[in-house]
Amino acid sequence: MATTKAKSAKKPAAKKTAAKKTASKSKTTVKTAKATAKVTEVKAETVGTEKTKIVSEKNSAGKKNPVKEFFARKGDPNENILTIFKDTKIIGALIGEIIGTGLVTAVALTLGLYNPLYLIFAYTAVTAGVFALSGAQLNPAITAGMMASRRVSAIRGVLYIIAQLIGAWLGFMIVSYFYNIGVDSGNIDATSTMLPTLTAADEVSATTEGFSFFWAITMLEFIGTMIIAFFYTRALEYKRGAFTFAAVVAGGVFLATLFAVVVSSNFLGVQDNIFIMNPASAFMYGVLPSNAEGFDALMGQLMPMVVSHVLFPVLGGVLGVFISDIASKLSGKELKA
Repeated sequence: MATTKAKSAKKPAAKKTAAKKTASKSKTTVKTAKATAKVTEVKAETVGTEKTKIVSEKNSAGKKNPVKEFFARKGDPNENILTIFKDTKIIGALIGEIIGTGLVTAVALTLGLYNPLYLIFAYTAVTAGVFALSGAQLNPAITAGMMASRRVSAIRGVLYIIAQLIGAWLGFMIVSYFYNIGVDSGNIDATSTMLPTLTAADEVSATTEGFSFFWAITMLEFIGTMIIAFFYTRALEYKRGAFTFAAVVAGGVFLATLFAVVVSSNFLGVQDNIFIMNPASAFMYGVLPSNAEGFDALMGQLMPMVVSHVLFPVLGGVLGVFISDIASKLSGKELKA
């Protein structure tokens, strides 16, 4: 009997222990369920937040200002007057612009602009030769367009223009040196063999007395540099190949020169050299006097020369770059730096 009582006493104790274990398990299950629910809620919140972020990013991308995006800086954002000279590459680039612009000016002086077929070969060679150094802009009108479209920094653009003016001056001085030696030696006649000077726009008149071709010449310069700048910007699509780049640029120069030659000769009836489409070359041997005797005459024709051969070509260069960029944007192509 005693054994039976002991067994019956143990059974309730075992039942209590089992109940406790069951209760603890249920509590653990409840805690686990709560924890799982919390984790699920956190994950849901995280996913919801991420989705909200993605949606907001898409909305913000869709709400981008196209004007700001168009004028966004495409060149080196860290380049300024304090950092540009830390790298010697800028020195090489300036040397390239000096040499290239000097050669382009010498070609214009020796071959003249009325031989556009020769000009295309010369321009291709010069552009391909200095392309790796500076990008072969070789024209303040193109550099102004590169600055306006924010492909180059303001300090780089100013340095390039200074280098282009120096190069044009050197090209003019070298050709003039050999020309003067030939004249002084008597081997060439100065009246029959002349350097192709740039005729002042206000001096070119038609058969009708008092008629001036000032605005016609100005528009030739404007349209010509616009064509050159457009082709230069399109050539940036092929800038990995120097020869292809040079061929596209030279093609633009050829087309602009051919247009100006045909219009000035056939339509205006003017045989003088009235265009050049490069403000650096124009400034050196058209705007600045070649000797002290020409200074008085320069004062009377300075403004017409600057307007026709400097100001409007620069405006044409800027417009040509923007037209190319707008066409690229509308066609879905990314703007090239």
